[in-house]
Amino acid sequence: MSDTTAEMTPANALLTLGEKQLELPLLVGSEGERAIDIQSLRARTGCITFDPGYGNTGSCESAITFIDGEQGILRYRGIPIEQFENGASFTEVALLLLCGELPSQAEYDLFSADLTRFANLDEGMKHQFEGFPRSAPPMAILSAMINSLSCFHPELHALDDAEQVRQAAARLISKVRTIAAYAFRHSRGLPYIYPDQNLRYVPNLLHMMFSQPYQQYVCPQLVREALNLILILHADHEQNCSTSTVRLVGSSGANLFTSCAAGVCALWGPLHGGANVEVLDMLERIHQGHISPEEYVRLAKNKDSKVRLMGFGHRVYKNFDPRARMLGAIAERLLPQLAGNDPLLEIARRLEEIALSDSYFIERKLYPNVDFYSGVLLRAIGIPTNMFTVVFAIGRLPGWIAHWWEQNRTPGSRIGRPRQIYTGAQERDYRPIDQRIESKRMTS
Repeated sequence: MSDTTAEMTPANALLTLGEKQLELPLLVGSEGERAIDIQSLRARTGCITFDPGYGNTGSCESAITFIDGEQGILRYRGIPIEQFENGASFTEVALLLLCGELPSQAEYDLFSADLTRFANLDEGMKHQFEGFPRSAPPMAILSAMINSLSCFHPELHALDDAEQVRQAAARLISKVRTIAAYAFRHSRGLPYIYPDQNLRYVPNLLHMMFSQPYQQYVCPQLVREALNLILILHADHEQNCSTSTVRLVGSSGANLFTSCAAGVCALWGPLHGGANVEVLDMLERIHQGHISPEEYVRLAKNKDSKVRLMGFGHRVYKNFDPRARMLGAIAERLLPQLAGNDPLLEIARRLEEIALSDSYFIERKLYPNVDFYSGVLLRAIGIPTNMFTVVFAIGRLPGWIAHWWEQNRTPGSRIGRPRQIYTGAQERDYRPIDQRIESKRMTS
């Protein structure tokens, strides 16, 4: 194949493959994003595109979340993320993502009542926790138990209309808190605490995690605000690894519970949901190792050093992650109340100051991301590091559900099936075992 070129026109793209030319439609999104529609490429040319990591590939059209990484913009259903900072609740943001509009008071009250009503787990599910060793990773338990929910609610396997999806979403978003809290309690050998019908979403989660049979945990207002904001800021983030997984699994016709359980497994990966744990580990190493932030940054800039500055830079954002600004602001308010003069916060502040004024990081567009402060905040609230990604999953669940439903109601949706470039052996013959030469090579 000879050189390939693409010339853009307002209506289409002209693709040249050797002596052959073909026009491909040009799609334009509501915010001006442009994409070349290559759905007919293989049929017309025999060629496919090659894009490891899908960094330049659009897998769908979506009306849920908009990101402009160059400008540091994040919007849910058109609303800038910054506008959820004061007064918005995680519940209404979840409804916004699911339904496309902010709920009326009546809609909000109905969904909140459902979250309260559905919080309990079937007692049969409760006994399943005993089958896990106490050392079991909470994310493994979370994924398994979300899958188990589908066994207890088979009537929600086939969701055909918006009201059925709303009911299923209420059950999932409500029960995921209980599953998370029970996983935490099980790991500590503590008795399970039932949800309190009088508590809202965030205080109820912390109640189930931290209350004792003889003493109920009372959630401070600022803690409620901080955790509410953390959940909101994680509620959706376009076609990330876990959301794409939910869509891919859902494209096979898999039910909502199974698809979201798969999302949990994708989120479990340290390159996705575990980044804030690595930030906290970095801050602890600096503190315990008595290294100054300046010295740590110097080591991070040294190519021969294995030191990495965690919590800076993002696959999408080439500007300041707007979520990091918001979490940094609430950390300034919360940590002095809960942790006094927290040395980790002081280290984090100094690292941020150094990076934002250092040409090395500025030129590479390495700005603080959402993980930079979320781990420090969760630690101050009292949530252990092995539960950080579980909290992330609780926050991301509304986005997963919204994407699953958007895909399922989109006419013409097809099962996801990426292509590949085969690089293995060409055709060869099978040999009986006594004619084979021993080989110590292992292939992937």
